[in-house]
Amino acid sequence: MNRGYLDTSILVAIALGEEGADRLRARLGRFETLFASGLLEAELLSALSRENVDVRDVDAYLRPLSLVEPSRRLTPEIVRILSAGRLRGADLWHLACALYVSPDPRELAFLTLDREQGSVARKLGFRISGRR
Repeated sequence: MNRGYLDTSILVAIALGEEGADRLRARLGRFETLFASGLLEAELLSALSRENVDVRDVDAYLRPLSLVEPSRRLTPEIVRILSAGRLRGADLWHLACALYVSPDPRELAFLTLDREQGSVARKLGFRISGRR
């Protein structure tokens, strides 16, 4: 099964029609299942609002996602990530949710446009996808 975990940066680029957005959209279409943290919703709405984009149609971007809402603290995943590198809190949370979904990172692609986050994800063993 082709599964991926989606960081907010990809959806923001698509929603804002940034250069390469069509390629990113096509790349997302190749995944059978896309996971994302519930944090993605707030981050996406915030970014669209800052750019004066109507947020009422955001459901079209969220509908295909399986939102990850951990039922426990993610301290073990966070400690594991921090051993691979330092990240800002939101980026750390996205990676922790990805590890929650797939403790073996080789079984999940991590989709991001963020270089630091992608670098740490690669060190953890995730397949990285997202470059424009």
